[in-house]
Amino acid sequence: MAKPITFVTGNAKKLEEFVAILGKNFPRKMTNMKIDLPEFQGEIEEICKEKCKVAARMVKGPVVIEDTCLCFNAYKGLPGPYIKWFLDSIGPEGLYKMLHGWEDKTAEAICTFAYCAGGEEDPVILFQGRTRGTIVDPRGPRDFGWDPCFQPAGFEKTYAELPKEEKNKISHRSKALHELKKYFLNDPHS
Repeated sequence: MAKPITFVTGNAKKLEEFVAILGKNFPRKMTNMKIDLPEFQGEIEEICKEKCKVAARMVKGPVVIEDTCLCFNAYKGLPGPYIKWFLDSIGPEGLYKMLHGWEDKTAEAICTFAYCAGGEEDPVILFQGRTRGTIVDPRGPRDFGWDPCFQPAGFEKTYAELPKEEKNKISHRSKALHELKKYFLNDPHS
């Protein structure tokens, strides 16, 4: 029987969404663990691969890590993978104010899950989801990151204002998890 996969996160809200989106028919047992991983710099894919390799060595087994980016088109993709630091420093209001003076307030939310089976030679497999939207004056509950200032394209509400079930159908995280789930459902060796 395959070892459980450890989802490396200390963020209870991410874990809650992860479990809700994966659903009951996921073929592997999942656990979670909070590990302080290094904050790598670089392109999204490289950051995810490095974090996943480090996590797999620390857990000594199969892991999934997540990296979320919020990319402002006016800033040519920034803050991108550094969104955590921007959010901690200036909050959702500050993110909105960063685009004051810019006509283009569009953005892309990107979620990348990286999976490694845990062996030193095992490859890191990436699963990515993207949702286009607009950065708006924050609205809705302030309990999950930058959700109050991201309004997905085609919606009148921010992520924070949407019911969880609705957000979980359209979010960048749900799109990435759909790819991860498809991989495990279709791969008899996973």
